[in-house]
Amino acid sequence: MNHRKLSAGETAGTYRITDTVTEAELLNIAKAFARRRLAKGRKITQPALAFEYLQILLQDYEHEVFSAIFLDSQHRVIRFEELFRGTIDSASVYPREVVKQALACNAAAVILVHNHPSGDPEPSDADRRITQRLQEALGLVEVRVIDHIVVGSERCESFAEHGYL
Repeated sequence: MNHRKLSAGETAGTYRITDTVTEAELLNIAKAFARRRLAKGRKITQPALAFEYLQILLQDYEHEVFSAIFLDSQHRVIRFEELFRGTIDSASVYPREVVKQALACNAAAVILVHNHPSGDPEPSDADRRITQRLQEALGLVEVRVIDHIVVGSERCESFAEHGYL
């Protein structure tokens, strides 16, 4: 990415493109901004604040990607990490590995995230079962699962907002 293509706009938080930019370059710029919004120290007070960034990061995958946002006790981001990659309609998720990463980050809470390459973010029965298993495993080490977000092509679905947690 050529950084000379963006310059600060006249209004705070806006940017001007100073050169011809392809669609692919524009998407890379959007992903860089999304990663910055999920960077260490950012506070996530409600799931909807993360939806847009997660959608930008995960919607283009042709396979399932299971990720986690590890949070401190004040719900500030410690790390956003892609944990497992799968096939077009599933990903093997190992609770032991999620617990191991949560402990390595010294996380107090976690937001689980995965995409549905089909584009439909409606949680499946398998999604609900793995969420329950992860909630139980993480609960043993006092890490709270505050949400599980499923990313689709047009929108995200929140387990917390559906009352599944």
